[in-house]
Amino acid sequence: MDLQEIKRLIYRGEGDKIEFKHKGSHPEKVIREVVAFANASGGHLIIGVDDDGRISGLKYADDDHYLLNKAIEELCRPVISYTSEIIPISEKRSIIHYHIHEGEEKPYYAFLNKKHRFGKAFVRVEDRSVQASPEIRKILKLTQHSNGAHIAYGNHEQALFNYLKDHDDITINRYRQVTGLEQKEASELFIRLVLANLLKIIPQEKEDLFVAVEE
Repeated sequence: MDLQEIKRLIYRGEGDKIEFKHKGSHPEKVIREVVAFANASGGHLIIGVDDDGRISGLKYADDDHYLLNKAIEELCRPVISYTSEIIPISEKRSIIHYHIHEGEEKPYYAFLNKKHRFGKAFVRVEDRSVQASPEIRKILKLTQHSNGAHIAYGNHEQALFNYLKDHDDITINRYRQVTGLEQKEASELFIRLVLANLLKIIPQEKEDLFVAVEE
């Protein structure tokens, strides 16, 4: 991708498929974006660009590129497929462009240290990357190995969709208050309904929202 092509990409602004970072000297802040794109449908990460789209560039792009590649390879699991390139913007400054491919082994996790056993999964919500809930992680995993789920429509399902007739969305905790269902049972019910394409999950930083899928 040449400079003019990358400028057109930058002009579109940040969104669910584009993320800007002012600098790359803190790889731990970058890998969460990489993981979020891999857990979605892929995206573009551009280092050396401010949030408002101003191209500031990097003075030591080669060093940043090396550190970021090392972090992606060591701190993201499973292995994430990506391409990267350094694009000069002047004699002394460059930007780094990463094209993160959609993963085939979701969910993907970011680790603070390569020796850590447990990492955090992130997903993309508009122009932000948020930590994935247990429900999202399970949905990401099951979606790749499932052709949908069969639902037995009972009292719990009826209570949920009756609620959604009068409300725009619902959370698992709100549903539990209405029905008295235990956390594990409620979570599994919502996951099944998402896999059956009857509910849509909207990731949030605190608690995911669920909405009915319109027919």
